[in-house]
Amino acid sequence: MPIIVNLDVMMAKRKMSLNELSERVGVTLSNLSILKTGKAKAVRFSTLEAICKTLDCQPGDILEFEND
Repeated sequence: MPIIVNLDVMMAKRKMSLNELSERVGVTLSNLSILKTGKAKAVRFSTLEAICKTLDCQPGDILEFEND
């Protein structure tokens, strides 16, 4: 898939665990794990917004398009 998810990079920069992000964002640990590993087929804008607010970042810091 040409969309790369850099959620783990942003979490490391903010020194935040997946458990902490899950609690703050209000998304289940399993759903965040699916997103983090790049296995998600879609992400809601409301979820992306909550993640960006919590990590103090832009959507482009988390999602990257890789052109083959």
